[in-house]
Amino acid sequence: MILIIPSVSYTHLDVYKRQIYWYAIFIVFGIIIGYFVANRRAKRAALPEDTIVDLLLYGLPVSIISARLYYVLFELPLYIDDPLSILKIWEGGLAIHGGLIGAVLTGVIYCKKKNLSFWNVADVVAPSIVIGQIIGRWGNFMNQEAYGEIVDIEFLQSLKLPSFIIDQMYIDGAYHHPTFLYESLWNIGVLIILLLVSRNRMFFGQIFLIYVSLYSVGRFWIEGLRTDSLMLTANLRMAQVLSIVLLIGSILTYIYLKKSKEEDLHGSIT
Repeated sequence: MILIIPSVSYTHLDVYKRQIYWYAIFIVFGIIIGYFVANRRAKRAALPEDTIVDLLLYGLPVSIISARLYYVLFELPLYIDDPLSILKIWEGGLAIHGGLIGAVLTGVIYCKKKNLSFWNVADVVAPSIVIGQIIGRWGNFMNQEAYGEIVDIEFLQSLKLPSFIIDQMYIDGAYHHPTFLYESLWNIGVLIILLLVSRNRMFFGQIFLIYVSLYSVGRFWIEGLRTDSLMLTANLRMAQVLSIVLLIGSILTYIYLKKSKEEDLHGSIT
């Protein structure tokens, strides 16, 4: 029996003469963990048995397509001469905001057809979305993408980072902010808050809207450190503009849904 030991690099694994990219491994791992968490939460929320499977089957391809189209839209000159390269998602170029837009639209349509509360379902899957983002950012790390501005090695060492992160942040002759790590850690904090709020949810939509608000705050800050932002204009980063819009929108919606729930409770009591 011949034991095949895969060769390892930061970008991919070589297994049986095939390259398996770390980016894909982290994405798939995030999806799997997120699925199990969402499925467990769906049972507690008394959702129909196949809800999470259906959302994954419909929402995943839509999210990948929308994430890619969102990215391509803001980097169109790179693809005009070679349109087929749009299909090469394994080379990177998936925008989280685009994926979230696709996922939300899929969820709205699905819930309407199944006569489910979108806000209830969104609350169930919100922690899983964060889990996917926490894990997925490490795919960016392996690809040496989504990094920040140039810093000196002393700064990175002052953060008490392990050497393998510092070494991987040495790109094109300089060290850079590990913005992938900042966002991953920020989202761990977001996840903890969501799980705590889940214990005493006051109204449908509360958990999802807290996720949108907190993620938007973190993304706005971290995006300002990055060097590869999708730009709306020469001076406006699209992710920051969208983060502001989502933050305001989520806060206003939170207030509206909370007030509506309080009015319903007051009406039922009187």
